[in-house]
Formats: sequence, structure tokens, C-alpha cells
Amino acid sequence: MLNRTAFWTFLAVLTVLSLMPQAYLPHPAFSIWDKAQHAMGFAALTFLGLLTFNSKSLQVAAAMLTYGGLIEVIQAVSGWRSGDWLDLLADAIGIALAWAAWSFMRRRQTTVN
Repeated sequence: MLNRTAFWTFLAVLTVLSLMPQAYLPHPAFSIWDKAQHAMGFAALTFLGLLTFNSKSLQVAAAMLTYGGLIEVIQAVSGWRSGDWLDLLADAIGIALAWAAWSFMRRRQTTVN
């Protein structure tokens, strides 16, 4: 229950921050830190999703990538944000890192048990 609550809360917060008008956010031009924030945010969200929906791991990873793409499209058409496909690439890297950590954790648990 805790994983599910954390996942949906984090998803809501990430969505609000991603769609909030740029005026309310610090203005980073292209920077490594911006891309790192994307990767970290999607790594955390994906990891929570994998913990929550354990038996649907491929669907979770695909849903997170789709969600990242959807956010970029909405930003591009919003008029107050701009979509950036490099952000989606950073999201994908975060998703891959979460998948790797989750897979390692699962293998480790199987070995221990």
C-alpha cells in the first residue's frame, strides 16, 4: 500500500512540475543539471512503479516512456512550456537505470532466498 501511495503521489507531483508554467520555475537553459533532474525523476518514478506493479515490469517501463513522451508533447503545445526530445532521452536513461537497479535487486533476492 505504501509503494502504491508513493508512486501515485510522485506521479502527480512530477506531472504538476512538468506542466507548470515556466515563469514559476528556475530558468535553466540547456544544462547537464536539467537532464540529470529528468533522469533522476524518472528513475525514482519508474523504480516506485516497478515495486508497486512488480508482475507488470515491461508494462511499467513502457508506460513511463510513454508518459515522458506525452509530457513533452503537452509541453510543446501548451504555449507556456516547450517540449524537448533530449528531455525524453534523459527520461529514458532514468527508466533504464531504474530497470537495472530493480533487476539487480530481484536477482539478489532470488539468490538469497
